[in-house]
Amino acid sequence: MDGSGQALRPNTRRASVVRRARLADRLDPGPGRRLTVVVAPAGYGKTTLLGTWAGTRERVGWLTLDERDNEENRFLTSLIGALRQGSGDDELGKGVLAALRSPDLRHPDALIGALLADLERLPEPVDVVLDDYHVITGDAVHRACVFLVEHAPEHLHLIVSGRVDPPLPLARWRVRGELVRLGADDLAFTVPEAAAFVRDVMRLELARQDLVRLHEKTEGWVAGLQIAALSLRGRTSPAEFVASFSGRHRDVFDFLGEEVLDRQPAEVRRFLVETSILDQLSGPLCDAVTGRTDGQETLERLERENLFVVALDDERRWYRYHHLFADFLRLEPDRARPGPDRGELHARASRWCEANGALPDAIGHAISAADHDRAIGLILAGADAAWSRGEVPTVLGWIEALPADVREQQPRLVLQQALALALTGKPDRAQRLAESVRGEEPLLAGFSAAVRSWCARLRGDLHPAIDLARQALTLLPADRGGLRVFAADSLGDSLWSLGDLPAAETALTDAAAIGTDAGHVYGTLSALTLLARVQSERGRLGRAHATLLRAERYALQQDMGASSATAALHLGLAALQYERDDLDAAEVAFRTGVESAERTGNVTDLTWGLVGLSRLEQARHRPDAALATALRAERVARDYGANPEAVVAAAWMVRLRLLRDELPEAAAAEQTLARHAEAGTPGAEIPGRLAAARLSLARGRSRDALRLLRPLRDAAQAAGRGRDLLEILVVQALASEPDEAAATLADALARAAPEHYVRTFVDEGPALAALLPRVDGAEELRAAFERQQAVPPEPALAEPMTDRESDVLRLLAAGKTNREIAAELFVSVGTVKTHLNNLYRKLGAHSRTQALARARALNLPSISTFR
Repeated sequence: MDGSGQALRPNTRRASVVRRARLADRLDPGPGRRLTVVVAPAGYGKTTLLGTWAGTRERVGWLTLDERDNEENRFLTSLIGALRQGSGDDELGKGVLAALRSPDLRHPDALIGALLADLERLPEPVDVVLDDYHVITGDAVHRACVFLVEHAPEHLHLIVSGRVDPPLPLARWRVRGELVRLGADDLAFTVPEAAAFVRDVMRLELARQDLVRLHEKTEGWVAGLQIAALSLRGRTSPAEFVASFSGRHRDVFDFLGEEVLDRQPAEVRRFLVETSILDQLSGPLCDAVTGRTDGQETLERLERENLFVVALDDERRWYRYHHLFADFLRLEPDRARPGPDRGELHARASRWCEANGALPDAIGHAISAADHDRAIGLILAGADAAWSRGEVPTVLGWIEALPADVREQQPRLVLQQALALALTGKPDRAQRLAESVRGEEPLLAGFSAAVRSWCARLRGDLHPAIDLARQALTLLPADRGGLRVFAADSLGDSLWSLGDLPAAETALTDAAAIGTDAGHVYGTLSALTLLARVQSERGRLGRAHATLLRAERYALQQDMGASSATAALHLGLAALQYERDDLDAAEVAFRTGVESAERTGNVTDLTWGLVGLSRLEQARHRPDAALATALRAERVARDYGANPEAVVAAAWMVRLRLLRDELPEAAAAEQTLARHAEAGTPGAEIPGRLAAARLSLARGRSRDALRLLRPLRDAAQAAGRGRDLLEILVVQALASEPDEAAATLADALARAAPEHYVRTFVDEGPALAALLPRVDGAEELRAAFERQQAVPPEPALAEPMTDRESDVLRLLAAGKTNREIAAELFVSVGTVKTHLNNLYRKLGAHSRTQALARARALNLPSISTFR
């Protein structure tokens, strides 16, 4: 190039391109800005982005660099060509070009100074793009660029684009406010951008859930999305392809091989391949796996060079590879390098993880190394601690990763698997496994009995469940409190389901003591939260609240994360807050509990939580959301064959359908309850008869309703079911003549006042409110009715969310931690925290649970997938 030709630039006239306003705004020059740097790995759309942006600017010069531009004279010549292109001035730099051709070369700074003098005379601003700057390795060109940036006139805006950060004083310019940097986390497509790309550019239609999954797999990597979209054309089952898409896909493999791995030195290639067995990487762990000593240095270098590596913390101690890049690297070992095989690499990783307290990772690597004896030893050593913290899916995953024939030789392992299956709602498989281990040894026999007790309870066989639990408590040694607490919990739970609330309260109090003495956090919390539910059903809300606060303090002391026990804790608090009309706190607690139950797979908690959430949504005048949530509760209980939970879901469905004036649907739900009662499903009798009475009342048959309610009231009172008794009295008041109605309602209010019941009355609506003037001492309740009528509509967002904030909100709704969100979006944890703070401000929230509750109330599309 002689300075008079056109520098290469991309085609900016394509109609099919994703317009990325959020990035274009950052590319536009601002006051004091001298340089914009765009840095990302191959395939992130750097050139397309800049080309599209350049098409919207009036004066842009473009220089696509290659290796020959490392020669300083050639670089300056090419740069002048780009400046002429952008300014439209064919005389610009004429003297410099002449000097470059002269045998008497001047100092480069003098030449650039002369070029800058020409630029000072330009009447309009000029943008100049230096694309593919990563090919520049010569110090002379770097020095020339530094001089150019430091001394350029205000109206020259330089954009440098490449795969690695250029070796320029970026930190100095950033501090001065003279630099803007766009990295891979900025260039990665957001979900809306990915949708536009697939639809408008690739001409494909994908279901939202498939699009979201594809975005998660590619992490917004443009080339990955394009490869997937090309492969999707003509396929009849997009969902299956998206589920299987990985770095092993041929085109992804070829791209990453040719554009990334093959360009690295041999020692870097070997490091990448050997450490690809790790889900997370640290310097010391990489050293242990590779046998080298430069792990930290290499990771930092890989990050600087944008080799699909992302830091997981601000201290740069832990990293991970992009998902597709890791998939790709894991195919490389056999052909790419000499050295230890994959099994030996996993064995090294397992030893390091065990020595450094990362037992779950040590187990995973031992299994991958096919060192089954080591894996079994680690599982049995770590299972008690995992059980104690309620990490049921974790234990189950460890065990089921082992070959079946290996598991079957280990009775303790078989029983651990059976217990995990029982706790996650799979009683049939759990029963078969538990029955296969019935030895004479008291420990194994007692363990088997405890598991079979859980299975019987889940099937609704309550008397056998009680007998087996007591048998387990007799057989299990006193020093095996971690197992005894499961048997004790099953005993209390079965007695509760059978309707013997006093005996259940005693059994669960004992279970909590066993769990506390054994230091078994999960078992203790399970006992306490169920104990609170029993106390609540007995009508003792104050005592239930005290029990839940005790459980909450214990969970905080033990730093207990999400588990079915903490799910039940949140749901118990939510139910009390709801009953006492603290709807804001109840909504946060319900949603937190439901999300935790979803993650842990506890069917009981999930069904109860969804029913409670549906009631709250109805109370907050969201009838469509209430119905959708109630239908989901029905599906969960039905799909898992959980009959007691199905009763809970059907009982609420009757009430909800009646509130919606949908009598046929209410009658169908009432018939479901009747069938459960006829089949002897535990807990179905009172809800079934109460539902029948409500249906009769809705049909105008008050006498039929009263005939059902009077014996039901006596039965509830005899069983000590205080909460059921209150509801029966309220419905009886609604069905009675005025004088009897007032007397019955006064009886209910007298029973409710000491425990501060509110929603049991308010949820009955205007019909009950009309009775209140006939009853003394109902002022607090009348105020609650007035609040219910005055609930305002949910206000809209004061300020719209950005696409990236929508992505963060979507991942919040999926239950991701800050670190997991950072990994998904290929950004740092610090960046995630910034997005979260912005989200909280816009949603008027102070925590992630409040933010999710507010977002759902606004029906924001970012979280609709996770309803």
